[in-house]
Amino acid sequence: MTAANSILLSPADNVAVANGRIEPGMALPGDVSALEPIESGHKVAIRPISAGDSVVKYAQAIGRATRDIAPGEHVHSHNLVFESGRLPVVPPSEPVHATEADRARTFMGYRRADGRAGTRNFIGIIASVNCSTTVCKTIADEANRTLLPKYPGIDGFVPIVHGQGCGMSGTGDGMAVLHRTLAGYARHPNFGGALMVGLGCEVNQLTLYGQRGVVSAKRHFNIQEAGGSRKSVAKAMEVLAEIAEEVGQLKREPIPVGEIVVGLQCGGSDGMSGITANPALGAAVDILAGVGGIGILSETTEIYGAEHLLAYRAASPEIAAKLDGYIKWWENHTAMHGASIDNNPSPGNKRGGLTTILEKSLGAVAKGGQTPLNGVFAYGEKVGGNGLVFMDTPGYDPVSATGQVAGGANVIVFTTGRGSCFGCRPTPSIKIATNTPLYNSMEEDMDVNCGVIASGEKTIPQMGREIFELIVETASGRKTKSEEFGYGDNEFVPWHLGATL
Repeated sequence: MTAANSILLSPADNVAVANGRIEPGMALPGDVSALEPIESGHKVAIRPISAGDSVVKYAQAIGRATRDIAPGEHVHSHNLVFESGRLPVVPPSEPVHATEADRARTFMGYRRADGRAGTRNFIGIIASVNCSTTVCKTIADEANRTLLPKYPGIDGFVPIVHGQGCGMSGTGDGMAVLHRTLAGYARHPNFGGALMVGLGCEVNQLTLYGQRGVVSAKRHFNIQEAGGSRKSVAKAMEVLAEIAEEVGQLKREPIPVGEIVVGLQCGGSDGMSGITANPALGAAVDILAGVGGIGILSETTEIYGAEHLLAYRAASPEIAAKLDGYIKWWENHTAMHGASIDNNPSPGNKRGGLTTILEKSLGAVAKGGQTPLNGVFAYGEKVGGNGLVFMDTPGYDPVSATGQVAGGANVIVFTTGRGSCFGCRPTPSIKIATNTPLYNSMEEDMDVNCGVIASGEKTIPQMGREIFELIVETASGRKTKSEEFGYGDNEFVPWHLGATL
């Protein structure tokens, strides 16, 4: 419901959201007038809210009022605080359905030897440890300079480098997560081939990857055994020339759209994220699920307060219980470090109108659409099945997206209200603006403008269809704006768990 420049998301809500700047005296839903200026994306009370009462948005509690709030007042950090609470679930609306024509469609991708579908044809140079990162970057630069021009069928040579691999326990969660992540990248369908380079004396030994069939023996080596940095570059070029000859001749071929796996991300969120871009992406996910594809919802700290909505849609009690187990782990993990999950909303989120993690989460889960939750996976674990699934990750976007790509995402769709800049090679990243001013000011980074939903020019289902079509085009080779700029070499950030020794 809209009145003047505001949006009421549910009849149960006691706040509306400013759709553009609200001036004092402007009409609000419920025959109320604004008492003070309200910036776009921020909340305004439309009914009296007593001190201690729940502030309700999306028909869910987003926190507690710290004082009496009159209709027409601005509601934000000065009078609203986090207080965990869950209201009864409102049954989800009918999802946007895929058509028979959708289910018969294909995209133009790369069929890999293991049967999976690639949307790009990169070659990866993967560091086992921070100590080999400079050599890996040098190898990639040299390969892009000398080999790439000979093989137009290759999208590029990508250095996958990081700050881990040593100074950590060889057992436990930290090493398990790092190994799972690196193995997921080495096997990723968007890599036609991969070379792994280590130093030689690190905890994360390359033999772990060779023994488990991640890479062949001739496609990994250590700098110490090669005789130094320059000799390592020369050795790598010989191996990469063989890989390039093998994969540089590959051609795109028709592949069912049901083999597209999309990682769902939101970063730099604002008060419009849960109203425009996130539900529009959710509508696209509903179509993707209808054709047999996979949408990976993640960022466990950013579904906190909305996890019961996902559990309500879980395909089985076991799936709901597994999701709840991750929520409890995060509660204990943050408490152990003297932190609160509600520290998650960033200063930029708050300037954009978001106040508590509950409010942010309720908007974030909209990326998952209305379809059932069909699976829950650990960080970087290979996803399977179809439809909407969840992967346990932190809310920090580079770490979260890294886990999704390791799990097999061959496309990323990233919504933003403040203007996050992001790429995630080897997986293309589509950027969606939540509001028109952002799109106009950062059009060189944004692929889609969902601000047209707030202006009434298009509906959520219409934008969901547009996003789905762009996903298919991107999977078929259309470059995103982040790809055109060159993002992706520095955004590989595996989740660092455990002590640094």
